[in-house]
Amino acid sequence: MNKLDQKSPQTDVNRFKHHLIDTVTRMMEANSVPLDENRQAIIGCLEQIYQANDPGFSDSVKTRIFKEVLDEVLGFGPLQPLLDDPDITEVMVNGINKTYVERNGKITRADVSFADDAQIIKLIERIILPLGRTIDANNPTVDARLPDGSRVNAVIPPVMIEGPCITIRKFQTDKIGFEQLIEMGSITENMVQLLRACVIGRLNILISGGTGSGKTTLLNILSGFIPDDERIITIEDAAELQLQQEHVLKMETKPPNIEGKYEKTIRDLVINSLRMRPDRIVVGECRSGEALDMLQAMNTGHDGSLTTVHANSPRDAVGRLETLCLMAGLDLPIRVISKQIASAIDVIIQVSRFSDGSRKVTSITEISGMEGDVITMTEIFKFEQRKIDHDGTVIGELTATGVRPFFSQKLKVAGLDLGPELFNFKKSSIW
Repeated sequence: MNKLDQKSPQTDVNRFKHHLIDTVTRMMEANSVPLDENRQAIIGCLEQIYQANDPGFSDSVKTRIFKEVLDEVLGFGPLQPLLDDPDITEVMVNGINKTYVERNGKITRADVSFADDAQIIKLIERIILPLGRTIDANNPTVDARLPDGSRVNAVIPPVMIEGPCITIRKFQTDKIGFEQLIEMGSITENMVQLLRACVIGRLNILISGGTGSGKTTLLNILSGFIPDDERIITIEDAAELQLQQEHVLKMETKPPNIEGKYEKTIRDLVINSLRMRPDRIVVGECRSGEALDMLQAMNTGHDGSLTTVHANSPRDAVGRLETLCLMAGLDLPIRVISKQIASAIDVIIQVSRFSDGSRKVTSITEISGMEGDVITMTEIFKFEQRKIDHDGTVIGELTATGVRPFFSQKLKVAGLDLGPELFNFKKSSIW
């Protein structure tokens, strides 16, 4: 390679960077050095190659090139700086020049680009290869997990019209507790007292919310209230829950192999979990026929189960459960399914993400029974939005509705007596 002067255009910098990547990769493979285990050896190779070519770049350009090469060889290329940023919770690649991130609940465009679609597909393959999964024109979608636990979804043409797409939900290493939620204005002390009692008292809880509203975070926190002496089985598409109890069994779905066989779905795992003597079953999300199996488990002695569902209100969550139960393939009348829901679910917790990026528990609702064919519900706590401030901040308050739930008697029998003042306290938090 010819020497490059210090004023070389960006194209020459990129050309030299790609030369470094190709050369160092060949050197490490020839010497059988694991790329992911010997960072210093790779840096030594880079220095050797750099000195041999003497491109004449400034120290700052050299440092940047080395970092980008290390990100490409050891990490996930242009996305690595975004994955290293603790303030970013989601990374979305919509094409070679369209990458977005979610930071503090708001989506903004990132200064990241790829050379071409082939580079994005190569990155996808690097992610899924250790997991034994494939992606191609006949199988254009894939779900995977990064080594740190972050969830990855990738879609390529012909399904994606404008090129390959990657969505990464980053795994949160900092465990969030109710203290942080209270500080952020997402919930109140009184609501925490109620939810803690509901979990300890073995009520069946459904967390409802839209995408990115904080369902999994809240499920993780609620699971922390389960007593240490209980046998807990968690079932997820991609393991995200971080339960601290000792007796926890984690189950994760398995996609079909290249022949389309040996798939293990959420429903398969829910059915199997009933044979494992669980005290609690925690399902990351109900999204298909497993909802019926979950309800039946709740109705046959597996009290204290928890799960989530995609819905925008408690009433919508009930309708969503009815629809999911119909997906189980059993020809059950809707009234029978509604009765199953009314007898199985005790509490629905609604979480929402607002326009300012904040996330709040907007409702705690009791399912109290049925009137005719309609499931009856009673709201215990609710969020009332007052206005949106000049800076876009959502202003409102969480209040108790003044209604004491029917399940408070069940909690009292379990030794969890919640006084009436908890439910009558009207102004527990104002933002």
